[in-house]
Amino acid sequence: MAETSSNSESHRQILQGIVVGDKMDKTITVEVERTVMHQLYQRYMKRNKKFAAHDENNDCQVGDRVVIVACRPLSKRKRWRVQEILARAK
Repeated sequence: MAETSSNSESHRQILQGIVVGDKMDKTITVEVERTVMHQLYQRYMKRNKKFAAHDENNDCQVGDRVVIVACRPLSKRKRWRVQEILARAK
């Protein structure tokens, strides 16, 4: 999930996830899912983490698949901003 792009922001961390909350003004909650291997049983497990991301135009809705990129701290919990919306919710 954590990969770099080839544009001018290649040093910034990029994540992809699904919007699970849009109640705040210019802020969304994005849930990012990753898989990790269990050390003892050698099985893959799903792990989820939520990030607060800045959505300048309030474009995102619950269920959208978005790409978020790391940025400077915008508030106490907000260190990410929306780079693009990959797919809209149905």
